[in-house]
Amino acid sequence: MSASLSEMAVEVLRTADGRAKTALSRRHAAAWQAARAAGAPLPLGRATPPDRPARPARPALLDPRDVPRRRPGSPAGRLAMLHAVAHIELNAVDLHWDIIARFADTPMPIGFHDDWVRAADEESRHFNLMCDCLEELGSHYGALPAHAGMWRAAEDTAQDLMGRLAVVPMVLEARGLDVTPGMIEIFERAGMTSAVDALRVIHAEEVHHVAYGSKWFHFLCGRHDLDPRPVFHDLVRRYFHGPLKPPFNEERRAEAGLPPDFYWPLAEERRAAPR
Repeated sequence: MSASLSEMAVEVLRTADGRAKTALSRRHAAAWQAARAAGAPLPLGRATPPDRPARPARPALLDPRDVPRRRPGSPAGRLAMLHAVAHIELNAVDLHWDIIARFADTPMPIGFHDDWVRAADEESRHFNLMCDCLEELGSHYGALPAHAGMWRAAEDTAQDLMGRLAVVPMVLEARGLDVTPGMIEIFERAGMTSAVDALRVIHAEEVHHVAYGSKWFHFLCGRHDLDPRPVFHDLVRRYFHGPLKPPFNEERRAEAGLPPDFYWPLAEERRAAPR
């Protein structure tokens, strides 16, 4: 009997090595997509995801305050930026498989699972693109310390699917839409063609992931007869612990179904708050 989608998700989450995790992720995504194309989808099933995904021994995970600042004008700074993006992408692989397994008890259309399997597959490719760039420079993923707080959003929203959608794709991944164009310019100036090409792929495909979050967030709001905008604001205030900082890439955010009245009020609240 074929493994269920939830079992496949948990297998990815329990795989520590980054290259092995993403290879398994891509195989499972291909199996799901092939079964869907054949008109015989694999069962969703049930499986218990770990509280935290398996991780390799390196990189060392530090408190965000202790991660060294990156100076993009230097070769070491650009290397650190690529390493940070690789770390983000590996976490994203786990986040997308986690949402499938963790919320399997919530009845959702099959398109929900299609979207997050595709997102996990794309994030797996993004991680490998970043690893290729690091190796081209004589480095590798794990050579530098990384941010330890990236799984916090998953832990905080482990019992709240709408909260997960609001914070992970609609805040954290939307931030990538804002900052990646500036990163591309840095690597263009340095003549780093491989990095530029990889970041352009990532930027284009991250729009899909924000859009999936917006689509299914609005779907759940409709199911419960809720107004999406104030619900989004309430959930971000509850679960997101950092500021929403402009400038925002309003064009890309709009393309992903995220209008300005979702994020600007939260950014202005944080700026107006007493310090």
